Amino acid sequence: MDLQLGGKRVLITGASKGIGLACAIAFAREGAQPILVARDDAALRAASEAIGEHTGEPVQAHTLDLAQTGAAQRLAEMAGDVDILVNNAGAVPGGALEQVQDERWRAGWDLKVHGYIDLARHYYPRMRAAGAGVIANIIGMAGSAPRADYICGAAANASLIAFTRALGGEAPRHGVRVFGVNPSRTRTDRVLTLAQQRAQARWGDESRWQETLTDLPFGRLMEPAEVADMIVFGASPRAGYLSGTVIDLDGGGQYANQAR
Repeated sequence: MDLQLGGKRVLITGASKGIGLACAIAFAREGAQPILVARDDAALRAASEAIGEHTGEPVQAHTLDLAQTGAAQRLAEMAGDVDILVNNAGAVPGGALEQVQDERWRAGWDLKVHGYIDLARHYYPRMRAAGAGVIANIIGMAGSAPRADYICGAAANASLIAFTRALGGEAPRHGVRVFGVNPSRTRTDRVLTLAQQRAQARWGDESRWQETLTDLPFGRLMEPAEVADMIVFGASPRAGYLSGTVIDLDGGGQYANQAR
């Protein structure tokens, strides 16, 4: 299937590894031009080289911490206009209410919640003026199926789900689409870190992290490429009626747990 993405400029945050890197590779394979953003310069350079090897084309990349004040504006100035914005950068801490200190809570929200909103503030008006564009928000299942031991992330994701639905409902009036995807546990460094935090909180032993990853749909973690494929299709003209929707990509896990 031709996804009609050839030549499209795609800005991807948190693109140096995990789901963000998988999105960059998937878009590049469809002939799009990914623009990578991450705060780890070494990892970003390695990611750019990997994508260049896949496509034979140079990759534009910007090292930037989107949690910093004014970062979204600087990025918009450096990257210029884009056809597709993929909001993915985020590192919200795990833990229960009494375990997440105020400064960690605010830092996590500065990067993910305000980071997504700030970039939308800069790019949505441009897309609206152009009469075309797509914003894809990679959010997370904690917003749809909140847990007390990930309360900061659950609240962050819930707010981004509402933000996506609200903006996505208005956007089609201007030829723009906004949608989201809620991945469940995916094979990334971040999932390992959260599993270790959860094991430490439950049993005082982070080495027991594998015990927190039980009852997985299909008996495995989701792969980053599976999330990327959903994002790429959703951002393509083939999904031209998709807006205001947040897709729960969890292998049915939320319903399996309710059934017990």
